[in-house]
Amino acid sequence: MIAKILVCLAAGMGAGIGTGLAGLSAAAVISPMLITFLGFDAYEAVGIALASDVLASAVSAYTYGKHKNLDIRNGIVMLCTVLLFTMAGSYIASLLPNTTMGGFSVFMTLILGIKFIVRPVMTTKDKQEEKDKKTKIIQSILCGIAIGFICGFIGAGGGMMMLLMLTSVLGYELKTAVGTSVFIMSFTAFTGAVSHFSISGSLPDMPALVLCVLFTLAGARVAARFANKAPAKTLNRATGVVLSILGIAMVAVKYL
Repeated sequence: MIAKILVCLAAGMGAGIGTGLAGLSAAAVISPMLITFLGFDAYEAVGIALASDVLASAVSAYTYGKHKNLDIRNGIVMLCTVLLFTMAGSYIASLLPNTTMGGFSVFMTLILGIKFIVRPVMTTKDKQEEKDKKTKIIQSILCGIAIGFICGFIGAGGGMMMLLMLTSVLGYELKTAVGTSVFIMSFTAFTGAVSHFSISGSLPDMPALVLCVLFTLAGARVAARFANKAPAKTLNRATGVVLSILGIAMVAVKYL
């Protein structure tokens, strides 16, 4: 039980910080840590991670909204598409072996961390205003399909994909992208968690679920407050370092 508490503490706080700072899905941290350190079934681990993401993303979205770094109107179209394909991705994930999901999650954590350190997102608000409404809607639908499938399939990468598409494709600056990302993720995470638990037909490990939810919520609340006051480059570097350390540790335990 002590080991479970310590792993859930590290996983939850790491996930919460990633969510609050850069809009990352909690599954990018929680699911591989539960799989690697506690031997959880990969499908159950992703379900717990998605459930942990719900409140953490909602609290982060509220914080970003208070600082006017949330674009709800242009995020609604993407949200609807993401919700639909989250359920599709969740169903397909239930048909795959644990090693497929677990291995991908472990390496994705490290890849995300390195990306944030090497190539931080430094988009400005001006780029977002250059595109017309029709173009934004089409791009939002296409991005929503890809994001939703990934979020439902493994969770890990869904938040990162959303952040990359909001900044690179739709032209959002970082803080607005993160705020919009966590707003969407609060709904996709809920849909993904319900889909996972419904398909599995059984409840997850309740102590692990409660611990991960509480620790992720705490980490996200603190990180979101910090993120809205810190420079964009600082946010990228901090998130990259946290995820890289976690990724290296999990790869070492799993493969060395």
